[in-house]
Amino acid sequence: MSPYAHDDRVMVSPPYMAGAGDRVADVIGPLIHLFGWRHEHDAATGHVAIDSTDASLFVDFAPLHPLGRWLTVTHHEPYWEAMFSRQAPLEAVAAVTQALPQLLGDARHADRIPITDMPLDQLAELNDWSAEDSVLTSPDLYCRLEHTPGKEIAWQVDHVYFEGDPLATFTQDTPECLVRNFFSHLATPMAVERSFADIPLSTRHGHSALITPVRGAAVSPQVHHALAQLDRPSRPGRRR
Repeated sequence: MSPYAHDDRVMVSPPYMAGAGDRVADVIGPLIHLFGWRHEHDAATGHVAIDSTDASLFVDFAPLHPLGRWLTVTHHEPYWEAMFSRQAPLEAVAAVTQALPQLLGDARHADRIPITDMPLDQLAELNDWSAEDSVLTSPDLYCRLEHTPGKEIAWQVDHVYFEGDPLATFTQDTPECLVRNFFSHLATPMAVERSFADIPLSTRHGHSALITPVRGAAVSPQVHHALAQLDRPSRPGRRR
């Protein structure tokens, strides 16, 4: 029996085991409120369509998409597309969408919205992911990022719990800085906050993730979670 009620707030690590979460406002809010991008909102379906001030970038949030493709970013000339599923942690998705204005030369708030320049293989090594050929794999083998530069989908992030439903895809010509930003927030061991009910069932009933309470800790929830991580046995996985 779980020690948590459905509405309990908890900390979960690693992020790719935590599900999307409820921070949708962090994904689309800054584009509208900080950068003045135009938007249309269908209150009945929750659908939000956003386009940049120069009409070169489009963000489409479709929470009722039949295939679970929650959010799509599309750029024209050159054409590229980034797609994120409803299982992708929104912290990682927000790291992509919040960086979009900088691609268009809008440096406002750049001090608060970092774009990492660390190469993917170094990000992987920093977070104990293994690298083999063109595939980066998490220490527990549950998540992977594959780079296939000769294909239309140049980067794809998969999770074993959601086979056939990638967490994210990036087509050719997608700026690699966006892939790096997404991956850096996906691969980090830092915990993310969730309502317990929002965590995937496979994570709730498995032993692949660490879940700790937000309330009741003698120290901050983040510190409490970090200390609990120290007590966990090393996860089996491949090493470089």
